[in-house]
Amino acid sequence: MYFKKGIQMKLIAKKGAPLEQKTACLVLGVFEGKLKEEQLAGVDGLTNGAWSRAVRSKEFGGKAGETLLLHCGAAAKTQRILLVGCGKEAELTLSAVRQFGSDVAKHLAEKQQTSFTLVPLPVKKATVVESLQALAEGVLLADYRYERYLPQDKPGRTALLNNVTLLLAAGEKPAEAEAAIATAEAICAGVCFARDLVNAPGNLKSPEYLAMQAVAMAEQAGIDAKLLDYEELEREGFGAMLGVAQGSERPPYLVVLEYRGGAEDEKPVALVGKGVVFDSGGISLKPAEKMDEMKMDMGGAAAVFGAMLAAAGLKLPLNLVAVVPAVENMPSGTAIRPGDILTSLSGKTIEVLNTDAEGRLILADALTYVGRYEPRTVIDLATLTGACIIALGNQAAAVLGNNDALIRALIKAGEHSGERLWQLPLWDAYAVQIKSDFADVKNTGGRPAGTITAAAFLQTFADQYRWAHLDIAGMAWADSAKAGQPKGGTGYGVRVLVEYLRGLVK
Repeated sequence: MYFKKGIQMKLIAKKGAPLEQKTACLVLGVFEGKLKEEQLAGVDGLTNGAWSRAVRSKEFGGKAGETLLLHCGAAAKTQRILLVGCGKEAELTLSAVRQFGSDVAKHLAEKQQTSFTLVPLPVKKATVVESLQALAEGVLLADYRYERYLPQDKPGRTALLNNVTLLLAAGEKPAEAEAAIATAEAICAGVCFARDLVNAPGNLKSPEYLAMQAVAMAEQAGIDAKLLDYEELEREGFGAMLGVAQGSERPPYLVVLEYRGGAEDEKPVALVGKGVVFDSGGISLKPAEKMDEMKMDMGGAAAVFGAMLAAAGLKLPLNLVAVVPAVENMPSGTAIRPGDILTSLSGKTIEVLNTDAEGRLILADALTYVGRYEPRTVIDLATLTGACIIALGNQAAAVLGNNDALIRALIKAGEHSGERLWQLPLWDAYAVQIKSDFADVKNTGGRPAGTITAAAFLQTFADQYRWAHLDIAGMAWADSAKAGQPKGGTGYGVRVLVEYLRGLVK
């Protein structure tokens, strides 16, 4: 069954004077060097001088991340005031506002404060709507939990938020704020869906489970869905995908989703996601350490499904198609071996030198299949290479492709959405590393430039359309928690894809 977490809290916007609000907690952002503003003088009055004493004793200076919770006197309408440091005003960005919202939500939830009023922070180089959307996203993402297997009465459990009010300034329009909140809710619903899929354990998350989750989501969102099962994949000739799947007892599926928001004759944008539900490495077995995290090797598929859910929620006037090959990579008596040669859906043959380089094999067939839709653009997302983590760490995903304008648009969308991308070259010289002596190509070019040669492999199956590849290996999973992102699946890729698609509409 598809469990739709959705948005639990009530997030609204209204106008009003901050210090006149009847609320359990009023949250104010404070910039460095702005400690003597008129509003803060009012805070000092409501807290019987506690604010000024905290400043004099240097308990609070407005540095980013600092917090100061003050209790108000009996005459005040608000019970508490939370001051949050925001750093220097000139350096405030949309990403900083998003993190501010997450920091506030996490801090108050840990104190079991489930309702509060928050005064938004305007970003000088962004519109009011963009600033409000970023703030709302930060609050919503901080409220995510994956607690399917935890007892409801677990001691010390962090509370879920109930009511959050964004307090608008005098010149701001409630209708615009409501639109910003609705956009944030649609996007975050997609991110949370993707996180749920990544966090699901391997004993639950078979290829069939992933496919059924996508179908159930599509039915709720008004998206057309179809599945290609083992027999149909074999009949069509998905040799590379079936080669990866043959080591597992759990059969593969190709998931195809179609969202029709544009004109009937408009060519679609295609999203392709790697859907390896668990990756043991196959015969080229991975080390035992951290193998448990390989349930996240379908992070690209999760991002694609989350983006489709968000696009439908936003009613984007575009045509989209999503293609996800869902498989499990396991060692067994039926698994492919190093040295085996597979015939892909395209007819090209692939020498398998390393069975742990399986993601590019299933993507080869998916990229070939999606060409049947004559897409105007194809974007694939995959937790593809450990080399990408060595190159970029956990700060950005790599982007490569055959169209510079597409790559620039994705990088811009990444900066705006807070999901950064960094371009790596894809020169023809790298293709030499994947030439095979016994087949058309081999599935690994060795250790040098591992992320790039993996993309060069994919490019041989994506040469009929505009294409970009996002290697999200370092971004799909978080080893430690922070505000807005618990440990585990991040849902990375949903926000950058949605921002790119919204840019096409604009």
